[in-house]
Amino acid sequence: MMNDSKSPHDFVAPHLKNVPRSGIRDFFEIVNTRKDVISLGIGEPDFITPWHIRESSIYALNRGATSYTANLGLWELRKAISEYVNRRFHADYDPATEIMITVGVSEALDVAIRALISPGDEVLYHEPCYVSYAPVIAFAHGIPVAVETHADDDFRLRIDQLEAKVTPRTRVLMLNFPTNPTGSVLHQKDVEDIAAFAIRHNLVVITDEIYSELTYEAERVSIAAVPGMRERTIFLNGFSKAWAMTGYRIGFSCAPAPLTDAMMKLHQYTMLCAPILAQKAAIEALANGDDALAHMRSTYRQRRNLMVDGLQAAGLRCHIPQGAFYTFASIGHFGMRSHDFAMRFLEEENVACVPGTAFGACGEGFIRCAYATGTAKIETAMERLRTFTSRL
Repeated sequence: MMNDSKSPHDFVAPHLKNVPRSGIRDFFEIVNTRKDVISLGIGEPDFITPWHIRESSIYALNRGATSYTANLGLWELRKAISEYVNRRFHADYDPATEIMITVGVSEALDVAIRALISPGDEVLYHEPCYVSYAPVIAFAHGIPVAVETHADDDFRLRIDQLEAKVTPRTRVLMLNFPTNPTGSVLHQKDVEDIAAFAIRHNLVVITDEIYSELTYEAERVSIAAVPGMRERTIFLNGFSKAWAMTGYRIGFSCAPAPLTDAMMKLHQYTMLCAPILAQKAAIEALANGDDALAHMRSTYRQRRNLMVDGLQAAGLRCHIPQGAFYTFASIGHFGMRSHDFAMRFLEEENVACVPGTAFGACGEGFIRCAYATGTAKIETAMERLRTFTSRL
């Protein structure tokens, strides 16, 4: 018998071999080997989940909430989300058939893509963007098609850019505004134009609005509320960023019943349901979390102003982000690549930021700095940045 020996690497599916590891996580593997680093890198609130939300989890646990829930999630939470989305985003969804609770927005995004596309279908998404978008499309055997956005436009998405990339194979447009990593938002006219584009080309829109509550001066608008878009939109949101509940891993999707049912089949056979204690905490966040959310949003806004001033004082070019908790500053005029700049800044000043290329090729020439960290650390980091750039 022939012994056709293979290495473990040979057993890995070919489409997965071509997917790179997260540029953020790879960089922070290096950071974790150093002591006393000021991190402006990981996109996680430095706030602890508000006490009353934590208490609701403890209370539920003590009361014996340790079971599965319905696949779609607890009825009380779905009803609260329906009311919340209607109040905040002016979009109406039936909690019985159109809302599903997921294990973070990451799972919601995954099942949405897999429910919509077949192998070879194209999905448009804008770059710079969150690191998982292109891989999630590739995992579903789709073709990721990046649409570049630019600092001169405050990283907003323009219709001419979309029209240049759409083809007969395009099935889905993915949006994330406010955007990680740029903090960019869309204006009402932008949203209406994108909606018209989606209708014209018969596309489904997946809108990831996880940072929507962290919008500052700009008006918060959602494509889900545009007339004619309800039947072709999957609205995603969650609790990680606005309520500082990253470890709870709780998100949700809102979509027409046929799309929700298709997503639920994937959710049902892979995750089954989101953890019941996280769902109980989310109910409390929606019921009584507005004051804590407002405080955190106000704090982020102050930190944003401090960081933008510090970046500009150090000679970096930086637009003022209108949402999320990131700055995306240009370093190209220093004649360095993003990775080299970030590595030297880490090695020479012990401050960690993320190279812009982690968020797509068009992120070259930029670094992402998160202001989801304390004011004192931001001030120290900006002082070190001025010292660093003065030597370049």
